[in-house]
Amino acid sequence: MVFKRRDRRPIWRIVFEFFWPRGGWGRAAQYVKHRLHRLPDSPEKIARGIFAGVFTTFTPFFGLHFVVAGSLAFILRGNILASLLGTFFGNPLTYLPIGLISMKTGYFLMGRHLHHEEVQRSLAGKFLDASADLQHNFFAIFTDADMEWHRLEVFYDEVFFPYMIGGIVPGIIAGLIAYYISVPLIRAYQHRRKGVLKAKFSALKKKAHLKADDRSKRD
Repeated sequence: MVFKRRDRRPIWRIVFEFFWPRGGWGRAAQYVKHRLHRLPDSPEKIARGIFAGVFTTFTPFFGLHFVVAGSLAFILRGNILASLLGTFFGNPLTYLPIGLISMKTGYFLMGRHLHHEEVQRSLAGKFLDASADLQHNFFAIFTDADMEWHRLEVFYDEVFFPYMIGGIVPGIIAGLIAYYISVPLIRAYQHRRKGVLKAKFSALKKKAHLKADDRSKRD
C-alpha cells in the first residue's frame, strides 16, 4: 500500500502515543492552533466551529464526537473543520475532569447526590460493565444465551443520562469562552497574515520591475 507505514509500531507504542503524542501535547496544541488560524473563513464562523467542538467534548457520545461536532457546526453555520479540531479540547488529559464536572452537574440538576467514590466507579467500572453486557448480547444473537440488560440500564441511569444532562451547562460555558477568545486572536492573525502576504507580493513586484528596468537598459 502507498500510504502504509514502513515501521510498524508495536501496540504499546500506539497506546502510549494516544495518551502522550509524539512531541508532547504542547506540540499537538500548537499544530491545532496553527491549523485553526489558517482556515479560510471569517473569525466568527471559525469560532462558531470551535464552540461546537469544545461543547461536544462535554457530551458522552464517545466515538461520535466528530459527527456530533460537525453536525452542530453545520446547524450553527460554523466552520466544520474548526469544529473537528475543537474536539481536541477533549483528550486523555482532560476527559477525567470533564467527566467529573459533567457527572456532578448532572446529579445536581437531577436533585441526586453523588459521592466522589461513586463517580470514580461510574466512569470506570460501569463503562466496563456496560461493555460486557454489549459483548454478551452480541454473542447471544448467535447462541441460546439470554440477553443481559441490567448493567446497561444501570449505566444509562447512573452514568450516561446524568453525563448528557450535566454536560450541557459546562459545555456551553467552555464553548463560549473558547468562542470569545478565538475571535480576536483569529482576526489579528488573519490581518497580520494579510500584511505579510501583501509585503511579499510588493517585494516580488518591485523585484520584477527592477529586472524589467535592467533588461530595458541592456537593450
